[in-house]
Amino acid sequence: MPVLMFVLFGLGMLVLILNYLSLLPGAVSNWYLLAGLGLILGGIVTATQYR
Repeated sequence: MPVLMFVLFGLGMLVLILNYLSLLPGAVSNWYLLAGLGLILGGIVTATQYR
């Protein structure tokens, strides 16, 4: 579970950074922002549901 949490955090941060550097396909988009924040939220949910 901790590995999944850190992978979700890392992917979310990577998507956000690549979005703001305009390195993702297409232009800077709010959809990439929402995807990155969703991945980070998934990491938070994973961290709080760990038993």
